[in-house]
Amino acid sequence: MLCNFGKDTNSSILFHEVDAKMKQVEFFSKDEKGIYFKNHGTLKKWLTQKGTKLNFAMNGGMYLTDFSPLGLYVENGVKVKKMNTTKTAYGNFYMQPNGVFYLNKDGSGSVCERTKYKDSSSINFATQSGPMLVINGKLHTKFRKDSKNTHIRNGVGILPNGNLLFAMSKQKINFYNFATFFKSKGCKNALYLDGFVSRTYLPSQNWKQEGGSFGIIIAEIE
Repeated sequence: MLCNFGKDTNSSILFHEVDAKMKQVEFFSKDEKGIYFKNHGTLKKWLTQKGTKLNFAMNGGMYLTDFSPLGLYVENGVKVKKMNTTKTAYGNFYMQPNGVFYLNKDGSGSVCERTKYKDSSSINFATQSGPMLVINGKLHTKFRKDSKNTHIRNGVGILPNGNLLFAMSKQKINFYNFATFFKSKGCKNALYLDGFVSRTYLPSQNWKQEGGSFGIIIAEIE
């Protein structure tokens, strides 16, 4: 679904709502040979070979030069990378507070500030990124409406009904306007995932970005 948002931002936001208790949502990083997928096209091909259909995919957080996660990463209940607790460093990831998006084994999802995240055997997938976009119903206090810091951006929020809301700007947008989109949808908490590398695969909306080069991928499959 496309949302033309804001008279002055020229932003068109592609978004996808999913009930992860009813649909299968998973995080992917490497294949069985330990090779990073890096993009949706590679993941789609790998899944197809296994008889699995890719319905939606979006890059799922920031990464290092070797494509490993920059922060906490849990895949299929296994903690692959521990929490990054660095508070002061260059980059959006370190704009405090940053946060975690995670899925429990029952499909319920949450977005929370890093300091509020607790390890649990019930957590099936988790990714750390930053900054938080919406915190307890309010925009991150460092965002400015007139900011000229614009990029393609993607993120995730939790809707009032508990469903997941994934969104990516089709055009460059600042943090304030991107976060406002999530707030306008009723998300009490939302997390920024990444910027100019952002790609989304959503064939139901005729949007198929299969290229690019990034780390974690969040996908809806069947």
